Amino acid sequence: MKTIHVETIVHSPVEKVWEYWNTPAHITRWAFATDDWEAPHAENDLREGGKFMTRMSAKDGSVSFDFTGVYTDVVLYEKIEYTMDDGRTVSIAFEKIDESTTKVIEVFEMESENPEEMQRGGWQAILENFKKYTETN
Repeated sequence: MKTIHVETIVHSPVEKVWEYWNTPAHITRWAFATDDWEAPHAENDLREGGKFMTRMSAKDGSVSFDFTGVYTDVVLYEKIEYTMDDGRTVSIAFEKIDESTTKVIEVFEMESENPEEMQRGGWQAILENFKKYTETN
């Protein structure tokens, strides 16, 4: 299956990046691609075999879905791997560049319903929203 790669540089220490990526109270503040969406609820059992769920909803109430999966590998401050409920896999690397800078790299298997550029754009937009939230809080 074809994969897509997105990444960003977050001007925050890897420990803060990890916390903001994985804590439900933070996930609900950044896990959406555009300002007309929100993530009103998140759950996260961050361990191998643990499950996660982030509800993503249009603010106008027109559509909502749960982004869900099971963790297959977790290495503190370094990587997270999981399988989404549709069977696709995702790998996230957290690379400490220096004491105040972290590179976040996501590699995910494409789904077949939407064009590659649309998928890349959506995941990159969420990643940039994460960067902005983490750097400003």
